[in-house]
Amino acid sequence: MQVIQDILFFLANNIFQEVGILIGIFTLIGLWLQRKPIRQVVEGTLRSVIGIYVLFAGVDLFVGQLAAFQEVVASAVGAVPPEAEVTLGDFLATHGGTVALVIAAAFLVHLVLVLLIRTRYVYLTGHLMFWISVVVVASLVQVFGDLPQLSLVLSGAIIVALYWTIQPLFIAPLMRKVIDSDNWGYGHTSSAAAALGGLIAPAFGSQEEHGSERIKLPEWLGFFKDVNVSTALVIAIIMLVAMIFAQPAVIAEQAAQYAEEISPWVWGFVAAFQFAAGIAILLYGVRMFLAEIVPAFQGISERVIPNSRPALDVPTVFPFAPTAVMIGFVSSTIVFLIFLGVFAALGWFVLVPPMIMLFFPGGGAGVFGNRFGGWRGAVIGGVINGAFLAIGQAVFWGLLSQTAPELATLADPDWYIMSGVILAVAQPFVALDPGVVIWIVTAIIAAIGGVWLWYLKRAVPMPEEELAEDPLKQVETDSGTEPEGGEGGHR
Repeated sequence: MQVIQDILFFLANNIFQEVGILIGIFTLIGLWLQRKPIRQVVEGTLRSVIGIYVLFAGVDLFVGQLAAFQEVVASAVGAVPPEAEVTLGDFLATHGGTVALVIAAAFLVHLVLVLLIRTRYVYLTGHLMFWISVVVVASLVQVFGDLPQLSLVLSGAIIVALYWTIQPLFIAPLMRKVIDSDNWGYGHTSSAAAALGGLIAPAFGSQEEHGSERIKLPEWLGFFKDVNVSTALVIAIIMLVAMIFAQPAVIAEQAAQYAEEISPWVWGFVAAFQFAAGIAILLYGVRMFLAEIVPAFQGISERVIPNSRPALDVPTVFPFAPTAVMIGFVSSTIVFLIFLGVFAALGWFVLVPPMIMLFFPGGGAGVFGNRFGGWRGAVIGGVINGAFLAIGQAVFWGLLSQTAPELATLADPDWYIMSGVILAVAQPFVALDPGVVIWIVTAIIAAIGGVWLWYLKRAVPMPEEELAEDPLKQVETDSGTEPEGGEGGHR
């Protein structure tokens, strides 16, 4: 038993939490199964891994600016985050091992479900494998307390595996239209906001008439058509406006982290430029690893898990409508700040602007909204994400108060749904023996998930066409980021 546990720990800590390694392994297996020459196997595997770390380099660059942006915005609106009696660090110190075991066990269950039920999509967004497992374990502990580790691991693995299996499947019809193919699925915990954005957007516009990449601007504003330029300008304006109202000490502290002698106002522009540079690097990394993992996965699709596709991170949709990403982010942020002001005025809860979650899920929801409703749909997608994060943060801080309330301020939309399902299903049984109730709750959730899978298998069309020979063909554009055919075109 200890040997099995050690193996699962190793897989969780060294494979699933290292996304580049996970993607590289699947690329290697896929190319090997296609019996590619050794040179192509080595090149393809390494390029996919390097592409992931190029993506992460871009993420690190602009996330650093988002973190500084978050401090400045919080200061500008006077948001003082609530204090947690039990911190996320405390929770991981006592339950981190359980989380690691859940990740590894859940992935094995997920692969079995995909293979046996033929649900098509293999979830490969490694860092979110960790976070959704943390959310599920924290929710189970919140309800049932410190049960034996085996009970938490088995229950958590079943619930998490069902999520990884269902999530890319239910959003697949929308995803196929966003990328104009079925070469990969959407594997991200923002799927609720993205799906709602895509479904509601047609009521407000159409991609054909209002597409974000087709917005007509006066000639003198033509530079906004370059996504890198527009990103830098938009972020610079937002940053400088926030700095006007923020406390000088907060601004000085953030600027000093970049360079001690730099003027805070110059730093505001530098932060915007670094943000835009990070986005450009991220998009290059996305293209690089997709160009390898998608065709390589065909080997797995043909020989191991029939007709399967990888479900990948939210940045994989960004190149299809980069302007919509910024629209979704900005509208998401504005709506969140409106909720912040309303909640503060009513004395309900002090929200913390989670800029990373406002950007990634907001950008993804913007892309989905844009595909079905143009720039108006992108705004709607961002609004939905901002509302999700604001309401979810206020509600779940208290609901997770005994485990890791900080998860509420770090959450994507699906985190709230997963935690809410566990807490709601368990509520009628809280007076019973926790050791028994955890299996009742797990059985109910498994039954709900099973019925949903049964429905999706019949309701969601499953195209059987093979991968295109060149699914990632690009053309030159002014911004260097738009896929062939413009937004919604085949990449």
